[in-house]
Amino acid sequence: MKILNRNTLTKKKKDSQASMNEKLNVLRAGVLGSNDGILTVVGVLFSVAVATPNRFTIFIAGLADLIACAFSMASGEYASVSTQRDTEVETVRKEQALLNTNYEDELKSVQKYYISRGISPETSLEIAQDLLKKKPLETVIDVKYNLQLNEYLSPWSAAFSSLFSASLGGILPLAAMTLSPASLMWQATILAVCLSVSLTGLLSAKLGNGLVRLAVTRNLIVGIITMIIHYSLGILL
Repeated sequence: MKILNRNTLTKKKKDSQASMNEKLNVLRAGVLGSNDGILTVVGVLFSVAVATPNRFTIFIAGLADLIACAFSMASGEYASVSTQRDTEVETVRKEQALLNTNYEDELKSVQKYYISRGISPETSLEIAQDLLKKKPLETVIDVKYNLQLNEYLSPWSAAFSSLFSASLGGILPLAAMTLSPASLMWQATILAVCLSVSLTGLLSAKLGNGLVRLAVTRNLIVGIITMIIHYSLGILL
């Protein structure tokens, strides 16, 4: 009874983890989309602003790049998550076929899983037999792949998250460059970019349990290098 209760608690934890993974996937796509939106738009802004002082031309170039970047990021996220989803669906289909054709090996896999968790071989076999009798496919994909049946990452959620965040990220340097006083547009844009990439670095570190200082510093360096490169390209061209 204790073992079954423990398995029920484990199932609840995994269901909660699946939901959390979905949320983290959307947030991850959002952070990456925002960072790319910032850097790609500021790259175009710097290149064009060096070549011409016309604020309307700068705005149109930046806006066109923002839209292109947002939809590009969204389509990339959709394709990536769709591929992962298709792989998970195919894995489930394969395991269903193995349950029909090679039941004993599937039973052994579940038994080995519980043995690895410190349960005796005899008790592990009883648990495996009971679980495969009640919910065979769900048990096998959980034990072998840590997947939850019919709970797959949503490519649409990731795509819309990336579309929105890339647009939001790109708007900040675009607004700073085109709405600030002409005498301060460079300073305003540099400040907007530094603040924006620092924020995305902070969020990425929090989501990935990484080092905040390292993530923020890395993003700042990348942002500054991006501005230098495109400013230099604008002068050369």
